Amino acid sequence: MAEEHIKVALIGNPNTGKTSVFNQLTGLKQQVGNYPGITVEKKMGTCRLDDHTKATIIDLPGTYSLNASSIDENVVIELMLNRKDENFPDVVVVVTEVENLKRNLLLFTQIKDLEIPTLLVINMSDRMKLKGIELDIPYLENQLKTKIALTSSRKNIGIDEIKKLILDYRSLPTDPCLNASSIDPEYFDKLRKAFPNQLVYKLWLVITQDVNFLNLDRNEMKSSFTKSHSELRRLQQKETIKRYQFINDTLKVGQTIDRSKASDIRAKLDRVLTHKIFGYLIFFVVLFGIFQSIFDWSSVPMDFIDEKFAQLSVYAASHLPAGELTNLIAEGLIPGIGGILIFIPQIAFLFLFISVLEESGYMSRVVFLMDKIMRRFGLSGKSVVPLISGTACAIPAIMGARNIENWKERLITILVTPFITCSARLPVYAILISLIIPEKHVLGFISLQGLTLMVLYLLGFGMAILCAYILHKMLEIKSKSYFVVEMPSYKIPMLKNVGINVVEKTKSFVFGAGKIIMALSIILWFMGSHGPGDDFKNAEKIIEQKVYQSSVPINPSVIPNWTAEYKLEHSYIGIAGKFIEPVIRPLGYDWKIGVAIVSSFAAREVFVGTLATIYKVGDKSDEEATIKEQMRHEIHADGSPVFNFASGTSLLLFYAFAMQCISTLAIVKKETNSWKWPVIQLVFMSGVAYITALLAFQFLK
Repeated sequence: MAEEHIKVALIGNPNTGKTSVFNQLTGLKQQVGNYPGITVEKKMGTCRLDDHTKATIIDLPGTYSLNASSIDENVVIELMLNRKDENFPDVVVVVTEVENLKRNLLLFTQIKDLEIPTLLVINMSDRMKLKGIELDIPYLENQLKTKIALTSSRKNIGIDEIKKLILDYRSLPTDPCLNASSIDPEYFDKLRKAFPNQLVYKLWLVITQDVNFLNLDRNEMKSSFTKSHSELRRLQQKETIKRYQFINDTLKVGQTIDRSKASDIRAKLDRVLTHKIFGYLIFFVVLFGIFQSIFDWSSVPMDFIDEKFAQLSVYAASHLPAGELTNLIAEGLIPGIGGILIFIPQIAFLFLFISVLEESGYMSRVVFLMDKIMRRFGLSGKSVVPLISGTACAIPAIMGARNIENWKERLITILVTPFITCSARLPVYAILISLIIPEKHVLGFISLQGLTLMVLYLLGFGMAILCAYILHKMLEIKSKSYFVVEMPSYKIPMLKNVGINVVEKTKSFVFGAGKIIMALSIILWFMGSHGPGDDFKNAEKIIEQKVYQSSVPINPSVIPNWTAEYKLEHSYIGIAGKFIEPVIRPLGYDWKIGVAIVSSFAAREVFVGTLATIYKVGDKSDEEATIKEQMRHEIHADGSPVFNFASGTSLLLFYAFAMQCISTLAIVKKETNSWKWPVIQLVFMSGVAYITALLAFQFLK
């Protein structure tokens, strides 16, 4: 018997738990959060329904209706209207949540008008008793002309019922819930007569959404049926009112809410967390706690990883056969990989805190709170979602700007998001802060290192806001904007969802960076271990000659290290580093740091791995020295430390503002559909970084 394949579209308002349902159905570990705007592209997974049937589940971006107002909502319209699309669904699963059923059902009634088999999922059913909600499922099924699955993705309740109903999708009624065309019978009758083979609601969406997958004559539609913009908006409003009238009448009988059982704790918390004074203070305290914890909690595992990789490098060098391959492993791959793995604890803690904030519902309060500030700088409250998401990675954060309806606000958000400190900067910050800031506590609990990290994050955010204001004044783009944000219920974060986010994001960071570091470590080791000319080939003889001619007695034990340093300076990487050194010397950097900065353009976190590789090749004095120890002991020719307070601060500020990520530039090009903006972004951010770092070093040295 041939296997049947069913295509299922998962659709719903933001924050209904749609992606959680997707994860439960497919087993995939997609990002889950309790604030709008996480799913910005279609995500796909497979689900086994029975022995002979498999389903492809398509998780579409959250949308409030089929009246699209942003790019991510448009993804839903494009799929629902295009039967020729390879992903056009056999059945649509509309995910709603029990506390906001009235609002969620608007989208459901619109989907039903497309006459596609549609299943209704009412999620978060575990909260019904707490909120005093009762549902008459048979009545609702009869009125809404569908089958209903009561689920709780948090407790894995009802998932099997969804699978069962998907499997039996052919029995689902396809007729609409109501006659929406009654808002203007004459107009819609003309549409039916002109295009008798098309659904009238599809025609209506083609007219109002400016999309066309029906192979219609647009000129004919424009001349005969297209109304003015104000008339179309008026009709859309009448349609929405009519749908809500139907939903209200249905829920009057099908839903009962005992207000005496409903807790008012949400309102009490909102009054505090969104207060015009206390709200900001609480947010600041939350951030302060996060950055204190990142340094304090991660110090022990970080030191352990650093020490073990140093020992592993020595072990490889002493136990593997002597030769180029062993040198590559001991001096290239192991130090390079260790330079990124050491930061797993800090990155994991960062993702842990962000996931908890998202899952709990607090992040939406932050969005609401920040809107008042953002408006003054040409942004909207919705810009906070990409900006905060940028603490993980700028790439998905920039893609997350798609839910900003206003193009000017969206463009500004895209351009300033890379200023936000992402997780790739964290390794650079962590190693430099540990070198130049003492490991002390003020008042017994305030870590100076954690405080410095928080200041760097705030600097990035402050620069993003400042540049947003400048762009707002400079860009002559006229567009109206409005701000609507959903305040979800507070929830105790699900350990499973938090764990999934932490593990998947950390794994993505490690493996994504690991590929780059692996390749660069091999290249850097080769460039540092080989060189042109006699200076590199005859390094040992040259050093021995200098020692012989020296009038000062020299300890023979330092000769191998001098030789390694001399070879490194005359290797390919040394020549390249010396070439760019004049440009970076005013910032307090030597040629080795210059090489690390250039290589980190592939990914910021490569900076530490690059230095680890270079120092391992060029220093033979202490084979068991950790990365941090090697950087701390690095000195200039005059004996002064390379990483002092002035140069370290300069480097921190450079990485706080520099666009050191080629992948981010690529995604900006994709989202703006032009190379103009990423080029401007690269030049401007590099200029700001260089000037800021220059001023800092010259002032502090």
